[in-house]
Amino acid sequence: MSQDTNQEDTSQESTSAKPQQSEVEVEEKLQADAEAVQSQPLEEQGDHQVEELQQKLSALGEQLLREQAEMQNVRRRAQRDIESAHKYALEKFATELLSVVDNLERAIDAIDTDDESQKSVAEGLELTLKSFSEVLAKYNVEAVEPQGQPFDADLHQAVSTVPNKDVEPNTVINVFQKGYTLNGRLIRPAMVVVSTSA
Repeated sequence: MSQDTNQEDTSQESTSAKPQQSEVEVEEKLQADAEAVQSQPLEEQGDHQVEELQQKLSALGEQLLREQAEMQNVRRRAQRDIESAHKYALEKFATELLSVVDNLERAIDAIDTDDESQKSVAEGLELTLKSFSEVLAKYNVEAVEPQGQPFDADLHQAVSTVPNKDVEPNTVINVFQKGYTLNGRLIRPAMVVVSTSA
C-alpha cells in the first residue's frame, strides 16, 4: 500500500510540475518579447505602427471607392430598367391593336365612295380610324410610312423587288402594310416592295 501511495504522490508531483514548467516557459517567452520590443527605439515602433495604419487606411479607402462605384452602377442599371419598363410596357398591347387599325384601313379602301348608300359607313369607319390613330399617337405609337423613301432594313421588310426605271434603285415603290414604332423603337416593320435597276 505504501508503494502505491508513493507512486500516486510521484505521479501527482510530476503532473503538477508539468503545468508549472509550461507556465514558466510562457512567462519567459512573454518577457523575451517585451524585452525585444523595449530594445527597439520608440521612434521605430511608432513609425512602424503609423506605416501599418496608413496602409490599412489606404486599402480601406480603395475598397470604399470600389463599393461606392458599384452601388452607383447598380442604381443606374435599376433606373434604366425602370425607364425601359415604363416606355415599352405597352409594346405587346400596341402590337395587337395594329391589326385592328389595318382592318379599318382595308375596310375604308374597299368602300365605293361613289355609292351614296355607303358614304355614311365610310364616314363612320374614318372617324373610328381617326380616333384609334389619336389614341396610338397619345401613347407614342407612330406609323412608319416609307412610300418613295430609300429602303431601310432597320424599319422596312422587303416583300419583293421590282425593276423600275422611273425611280432610284432601292426605293420603296409600294407599301403592303405600314410599320409602327413605340417611343422610337420598332414594334412592326413596314412590308414594302423595293425597286431595282432594270
